Amino acid sequence: MNYASIKPLDIANGSGVRVSLFVSGCPHRCQGCFNKEAWEESFGQPFTEQTQEHILKLLGKNYISGLTLLGGEPLTPDHQKALWPLIVKVRERFPEKSLWAFTGYVWPDLQPGGRAYCPEVTPKLLSALQVLVDGPFVEKLKDIMLKFRGSSNQRLIDVQKTLQTGEIVLWSSRR
Repeated sequence: MNYASIKPLDIANGSGVRVSLFVSGCPHRCQGCFNKEAWEESFGQPFTEQTQEHILKLLGKNYISGLTLLGGEPLTPDHQKALWPLIVKVRERFPEKSLWAFTGYVWPDLQPGGRAYCPEVTPKLLSALQVLVDGPFVEKLKDIMLKFRGSSNQRLIDVQKTLQTGEIVLWSSRR
């Protein structure tokens, strides 16, 4: 897997000050996408052990709230497999920091039988997330007033509560 960029101080893609990893490669290719250069799998640089250690170092700062995964598309099955070792390290070293992911897939795509479901990784990956922003960007539903998303069809899912209840629970910053 390649990655397009790492933002060490990001306040646009999740709550608080975050480190954001933009992976390369996206099958959705949404019209009006803000990150078209990351559509190609070959764009950017290889995601290596050194890349992971760099991200972990950035996360070690006390003012960093957590890590956000976006792209491109971080939740294709191949990207899930490539990102899982990083997620394990983040959870081990920084259990207090939140983990967010943005995906053009919708929740059912990440469930058994879904088009992005990878039985050996997806359940573990979802259980490590606090918030999943799901759904493709839809240009005609674009709303610049929305918090942490680009179009009104996208949802901010509280993953832990959703897994507990079996029903989608939306995330709220007021909790």
